Amino acid sequence: MFVSNFLRISHSIIIDFLVILCIFSVCFYHYAIYAAITFFGHPQPTDREFHPPVSILKPLCGVDSDAYENLASFCQQDYPEYQIIFAVRNSKDPCIEVVEKIIHNYSDLDILLIVSDRVIGTNLKVSNLANAAAKAKYEILVLADSDIRVGTDYLQRVIQPLQDESVGVVTCMYRSLTQGWVSTFEAIGTSTEFHAGVLVSNIQENGIKYAFGSTIAIPKKVLEAIGGFEAIADYLADDFQLGYLPVQAGYKVVLSDYVVEHVQKSNNLVDAIKRQIRWARGKRISRPWGYLGLIFTYGVVTSLLLLIATNGSILGWVGLCICWVTRLVMAWVVGTISLKDPIVKKFLWLIPGRDLLSFVIWCFGFIGNTIEWRGQQLKLTKEGKLLLQEDRSSQLSIKVLISKL
Repeated sequence: MFVSNFLRISHSIIIDFLVILCIFSVCFYHYAIYAAITFFGHPQPTDREFHPPVSILKPLCGVDSDAYENLASFCQQDYPEYQIIFAVRNSKDPCIEVVEKIIHNYSDLDILLIVSDRVIGTNLKVSNLANAAAKAKYEILVLADSDIRVGTDYLQRVIQPLQDESVGVVTCMYRSLTQGWVSTFEAIGTSTEFHAGVLVSNIQENGIKYAFGSTIAIPKKVLEAIGGFEAIADYLADDFQLGYLPVQAGYKVVLSDYVVEHVQKSNNLVDAIKRQIRWARGKRISRPWGYLGLIFTYGVVTSLLLLIATNGSILGWVGLCICWVTRLVMAWVVGTISLKDPIVKKFLWLIPGRDLLSFVIWCFGFIGNTIEWRGQQLKLTKEGKLLLQEDRSSQLSIKVLISKL
């Protein structure tokens, strides 16, 4: 009798909890729709007379999909004065050939290639950025990952918020150009899940407190105020830190309404899931409470669990229909209307499946602190820093490994 009552009460509590999660998810979806309409419904002003000289820093490692087109897009800016610095660690890196072609084809531009194996920390991308920054001529630095592609008005648009001296960082959202079904499956999650959360955060917190590798515009004085690239050289989420630390120093981070394009290479499913888990673990450590709060955004999953828990009851079906329809509407407004992402428009029907996979990855994000990145086995500390794992084959110490980089 006791066991029977316990199971009945437990089942009732589970159903109530799932109903609450569904309600919160629907509220989040509505708020994301409101946030997207509000943000993109009021375009940020552009002052054509504000065009300070800019140094663009491009850290490179290997050859991305459409590498030439991606990098060349930064050479086609409708902007009076800017410098581009490509930074590579290995003199035999195949991306050097691409850069040399760009330098030849855009000989009228101020383009510099830096090849240096100087390491300032475990995150080798940050070392590349530091090596490039040492040759930057101008006060404003614009950082962008190698797989980003932009339009000719990119620079003019993204530097606009820096007219305000209180702004320390400008960053951008992105839509993906995909190759293959795996990258497509990834991309629809980025546009309709990740960026929905960004837009909500931007409204709730009166501006975000982090940045994205797709674009980070930061004055040198702000970078110096946080301790330079050395301050983030051991962090996995270097882009997050380049937004977070300036906020701690008293500056604002502005989310630009300019949306860049992310050229996402075709991957196999295993590699894609590994990358997603790496990002999940990085988010969990960088923003633990925010990461935990994502449970209130998985309406597709919680409504499905509610349907199962209630044995296909009317309550279960109503909850599922409301959650799924609202989720799809939110995905359409954020992804298709706001970000103008053609992938979302074409593959909207994949959203429920993508959310189910995203939930599984979210769960795995709570487990373990080891990641694989650019061929390195790394461990995440509770502060979000990276430590090289001991090489099992040779049993070399971490210090020896770093000394050989």
